Amino acid sequence: MSEMVLLGDEAVALGAAHAGLTAAYAYPGTPSTEITEFLIRYRAKHGRPLAAWCANEKTAYEGALGVSFAGRRALVSMKHVGLNVAADPFINSALVAIYGGLVVAVADDPGMHSSQNEQDSRFYADFARVICLEPASQQEAYDMTREAFDLSERFQIPVMIRLVTRLAHSRTVVRTAAPRAENPAVKNRDAAASWVLMPHIARRRWHELLARQKEMSACTEASPYNTLSLHSQRRELGVITTGIARNYFQENLEDLGWNPSHLHVGAYPLPVGKIRRMAAHVARILVLEEGYPYLERLLRGILPTAVEILGKESGHIPEEGELNPDIVRKGLGLPERSSLQVQIPPLAGRPPQFCAGCPHADTLTALKLALADYPVTAVTSDIGCYTLGALPPHSAVETCVCMGASVGMARGAAEAGLHPVVAVIGDSTFLHSGVTALMDAVAAHANMTLIIADNATVAMTGAQPTVLPQSQLEHVVLGVGVDPQHLHVLSAHPKQAGHNAEVLRREIEHRGLSVIIARRECLEAIKDSRKGSPA
Repeated sequence: MSEMVLLGDEAVALGAAHAGLTAAYAYPGTPSTEITEFLIRYRAKHGRPLAAWCANEKTAYEGALGVSFAGRRALVSMKHVGLNVAADPFINSALVAIYGGLVVAVADDPGMHSSQNEQDSRFYADFARVICLEPASQQEAYDMTREAFDLSERFQIPVMIRLVTRLAHSRTVVRTAAPRAENPAVKNRDAAASWVLMPHIARRRWHELLARQKEMSACTEASPYNTLSLHSQRRELGVITTGIARNYFQENLEDLGWNPSHLHVGAYPLPVGKIRRMAAHVARILVLEEGYPYLERLLRGILPTAVEILGKESGHIPEEGELNPDIVRKGLGLPERSSLQVQIPPLAGRPPQFCAGCPHADTLTALKLALADYPVTAVTSDIGCYTLGALPPHSAVETCVCMGASVGMARGAAEAGLHPVVAVIGDSTFLHSGVTALMDAVAAHANMTLIIADNATVAMTGAQPTVLPQSQLEHVVLGVGVDPQHLHVLSAHPKQAGHNAEVLRREIEHRGLSVIIARRECLEAIKDSRKGSPA
């Protein structure tokens, strides 16, 4: 064994590499991005495994599924909202016969540090009826990932590793074990009998998946990641923790002065037997979990009503945001920690802003000039650095919902009668999920203008490469049927603001679909490339 200092994300990546990983696929998304970045660096040093960025999370998942189909081990990683994009192959992959271990690492973002919502990926694992492992430390992230591949092959299912931001982006010493060799590539001769999900096969596979639930539950009931300790005398309180919440609970034990009965859950399906043993031993149960009140809600269907359940739904733990030791103190009935009270004068707000010289700022400046004479406008936007254009001083965009939504929303707003309607989307987000919406707009002859802010990188997540080079973007746009006379490539430069605004005005007045590619490379990406950045 050896020791390394690793982020939680990096621990997952190294655990996968040491489990005999053949290939890893992903789309960048904070807080999961460092998993694939680590594997790209690992491959450069060791020659394996394959690690690649993909157009979106769905295509990444399907690539990993193909590796598994060939009998080899695959990892697919994404943030929580990325699993929405990959939900179709993820849910259905629980019904096929996984040959090579398939692990999906999903990083949730409680507190919404870089996300639109706080959704909890444990619900997806439960929905798919597969095993989910939730590490409480970087060491567990490494160990669980290695084990997840074995569980995947044992039960012929994908296995989820659920991380949260604090674990993904914090660093500590991890003890590593000896790497194992890759699986050989072997395709099952009877693949069609378990991979072609036509109704009669899917019904059989669903029946077989349900039949394996008892064995999976027995596996997690006995898992060393689900630990129960009962206080022999004091029975007034029991605590259930999941994942990283265990750390916040343990941090408060010294002040609490005693160790309540404690069940820690790190592997799902839930250890129902251990939960019932605790419930029979205590009068109240406090549930500490990062994310939604997932376990808390399930307890109400497992336990007799005489047992009082405390948690997010009872008001003892806040329903939103991250957990921390002070929140857990309050839930345990401990007084607030005394702290130094400092009088701080009111501070000016410091909203996030574009980097100096950002080409997106110049694109939005030209857009504002082009729209200046219209009393009513609609500007839909997407997820990327350009979303900052919603804030002063630009105040240029009005929506940000999910990846690719700007294009479809612009089409709908135009068909509802608004004019002018402009959609703003980045090059990577366009390739992620804007292309299909542009097809809809072409088919509908939508009266809208689409601006593709092309800075040649996935800038917001750390300057990862886009899946296609800049030179191919025009071909994609023309390939889906956009009129070449209404496709323009402009230089997103402050000296070109007047010219760009004039082109935009002309295309906005065109009663139909037009596309503007506003192109200039991200300055931060250029700096990274000059430094030889691994991104």
